[in-house]
This record gives sequence, structure tokens and C-alpha cells, in this order.
Amino acid sequence: MNSGNPTLQPAAFENLAPAASGARMTLSGTILRSATLLLLVILGTTFTWQQYQTGLGQMLMIGGAIGGLIFAMITIFKKTWAPVTAPIYALLQGLFIGGISAVYNAQSQGIVLQAVMLTFGTLAAMLLLYQTRIIRVNDTFRTVVFVATAGVMVLYLVSFVMSFFGASIPFLHDSSPLGIGVSVVIVIVAALNLAMDFDLIEKGTEAAAPRYMEWYCAFGLMVTLIWLYLEILRLLSKINRR
Repeated sequence: MNSGNPTLQPAAFENLAPAASGARMTLSGTILRSATLLLLVILGTTFTWQQYQTGLGQMLMIGGAIGGLIFAMITIFKKTWAPVTAPIYALLQGLFIGGISAVYNAQSQGIVLQAVMLTFGTLAAMLLLYQTRIIRVNDTFRTVVFVATAGVMVLYLVSFVMSFFGASIPFLHDSSPLGIGVSVVIVIVAALNLAMDFDLIEKGTEAAAPRYMEWYCAFGLMVTLIWLYLEILRLLSKINRR
């Protein structure tokens, strides 16, 4: 079974000849690229947040969502372009996140800061659990996370299609005990994907993948981290509405 994150699949490292010693993917390099992408996300988020009360802010949010999806697909299918497309993706996603965060914060002051702290706390906890091998990414773990992630994606796809007909899946949006419970499960699934991402990044460095894969793996990790943040934001919003 593969990673739940579609960007970080074992296939990403298939058919890649080991790079020369001076041009190989390294763990430190991947960390640096990840930090760079995170900074771009923060910059984009801050800009849209400041502009959200204007019509420009809403346009930036919509443009960031559409543009981010386009550049995510380009990065997935053209990994060698990742040094260029991944930073653009991060900046565009930042524009989208800034708008979404402003909407949630208008409904409940302080919720964004809580979500940010919980997201980075979860990242640190999962990294610790992975490094100490308390969480072991074996075939059983991969199967469970893959199936759970696929289930979440199908649920969201069905909800998206239903929205065109004026219908919805209530527990995805309401603050009932079931709705909160579903959000908790989705947050856990997103968090477990981080362990899968760490494992595949480690495998990439062991396989001496080309250096551009540092950008690609940083991009994949950012996809999971952004998903986790949005799900935590949704969960906190549901709790605050009770």
C-alpha cells in the first residue's frame, strides 16, 4: 500500500537513477526546502488576511485555490519542475489559506491561532513518534492509513457533487456529536499521513534520489500539513459552535 498523500507515493522514486554524490537528495536539504515552502505559505496567508475585508481579498482566496490546484497537478506529473512549481504552489495556497482563515476568525476570534498551534504541535509530536519508532510504518500501517485517507477523499468528493444539487452531508458541517467525532477521525488520519510522508522522505534519501526531489518531497509534506491545518480549523469551529 502507498502513502495516503498522493504526492508522496513510492512510485515517485521509481525509475530514478541514483544521482552523483554532489547532486543527491539529502534530509537536511529537504528540511530546508520545507522551511522555504512554509515561509511562502505564511507570506501568502498574511497578504490575503490583510486584504480580506476588501474585494481583492476574496479574489485572492479564489485565485489561490484554483492556482494552487493547477500547480499541484503540474508538480505531481512533472517532478523535475518542482524547484519552480513547488514555491509557486506554496504561495498560491497561502493566498487561499489566508482567506479561509479570515472567514473562520471572523466567526470565532482566536480560532486561527489555536489551529496553527495545534497543527505545529501535531507535526512535532508525529515527528517524535516516528523518530523514536513508537510509530512504525509497516505494511499494516500503510494499508490502514491508505484506506482511511481514500475514504475521506471519497466522502469529500460525494459532498462536493451533492452541493451542486443543493444537498449536503450534515455531519461534515454541523456541530453535532457525530459531526465533531467525524472531524476528530479525519484530523487523526491527516496526522498519520505525516508519518507516511516522513518514511517516504527517508526512503528517498536512502535511494540517493536526484536533488530536485528535495523540492518535490517538501511539496508533498506541505500538502499534508495544509490539509491537517484546515481539518483542525474545521474541528475547532464545530466545537466553538456548540
